[in-house]
Amino acid sequence: GLGLSACGVPPVGRLALPEIDVVDEVAARSQAMMFMAVVRRIEPVAEAECRERNPQTNCDFRIVVDDRPGVPPNAFQTLTQDGQPVIAFTLGLIGEVRNKDELAFVMAHEAAHHILGHLGRMDEIAAMGADIFGQLAASTGETSPEAIRNAQELGAAVGAQTYSKDFELEADALGTVIAARAGFDPLVGAEFFFRIPDPGNRFLGTHPPTADRVAVVLAVADELGFR
Repeated sequence: GLGLSACGVPPVGRLALPEIDVVDEVAARSQAMMFMAVVRRIEPVAEAECRERNPQTNCDFRIVVDDRPGVPPNAFQTLTQDGQPVIAFTLGLIGEVRNKDELAFVMAHEAAHHILGHLGRMDEIAAMGADIFGQLAASTGETSPEAIRNAQELGAAVGAQTYSKDFELEADALGTVIAARAGFDPLVGAEFFFRIPDPGNRFLGTHPPTADRVAVVLAVADELGFR
């Protein structure tokens, strides 16, 4: 849930809340209302897209907020033990978006990861990389359990990161469609890219360069008639 703690009221005399606390509370309530409004519009569209593409997949999205203080801005998609898709946002990320379109784009992007089966595909790729690197280590004479395990861990990381950039671009493309179908402007939403660090084209980086991501959004938005 989204935790919004109100400031305590002194027991005697006048209300003595610092002005900054009042401002923060108003801003937090505004962000909470924006978040819920975006969830109400994105969730049914994402679920419909999921069911159309993957009739056998659990498409009952659960969208939650990590309200622990001090957690860095982030949003991610995961699964519960019984396979329900979860989209999680930290309060820091909700506080950084400037409008509903940006929040909707991030939410649609994370939903797209589940719809496209990225977690399962990533697990398969990581397992393949671990197997290959383990065999390579054994073929070079590294037969100790620790050496094999280290090689497998490296192989899993290399395998997963090799394809993670492609998965991000795929999620950007489908996320653009979902956001647009929910009534948001994906071009405005994609402006969020310009306020996060550009990863560039680093070897084994997990995210593609900002320019590549924006190009995908522009291309899909063109097809949808947004330009």
